[in-house]
Amino acid sequence: MKFCSTLIETRLVKRYKRFLADVEMPLGEIITVHCANPGSMLGLTQAGNKAWISDSQNPKRKLRYSLEIIETDGVMVGINTSHPNKLAKEAIEASRIPLLSGYSTLRTEVKYGENSRIDILLQDEKKQDTYVEVKNVHFVRTAGLHEFPDSVTARGAKHLDEMAREVEKGNRAVMLYVIQRNDGDYFQIAKDLDPNYFEAFKHATAKGVEAIAIRCDVTIDGIEAIDILEIKDI
Repeated sequence: MKFCSTLIETRLVKRYKRFLADVEMPLGEIITVHCANPGSMLGLTQAGNKAWISDSQNPKRKLRYSLEIIETDGVMVGINTSHPNKLAKEAIEASRIPLLSGYSTLRTEVKYGENSRIDILLQDEKKQDTYVEVKNVHFVRTAGLHEFPDSVTARGAKHLDEMAREVEKGNRAVMLYVIQRNDGDYFQIAKDLDPNYFEAFKHATAKGVEAIAIRCDVTIDGIEAIDILEIKDI
């Protein structure tokens, strides 16, 4: 995934109200930008961190710029949660996720369950229908270990329950955790930050829901999902 325009390097001032952030532009001006991330962004929001923003070049947008990348401890981290679905689709189509290869059809945002939409539905006449739910990951608190979630996510637990029901129907269901940073070798569920999500994850995987974690290379030119990581048991 290439960024549509050249990113602008800024300094993070603060992130607030979930979808807003203030950044300092190169000439010192403070502006408010859109922050497409409903999570806590734990460990990323220290004032002074380098932050890269994209320019929509759309005069009709209330906030012209969007926060895309934050650098923390020398690591480039993608924070825009609107990107992982595209990154997942690109990785599947490029056969970088062997367990999700060999399907003739890939569709996105397909209705299923109780008023939900599955991020990716893979279909092939020789295979089970495969429901792929994509989650964004950027949280690290122990060197080398990526974790999800970084805050309580009731919606995430609901998705796990719905995926388990698809398995019960005879379909295949896969949780795909897209890690928008490349400084770790393992992935784990953050049990202490959301015990309910952890229990839903254990229940779903016991029912047959699969889990895959893929790490991304993040640069100011673009983001690409590159390789699969080991998922650690708790």
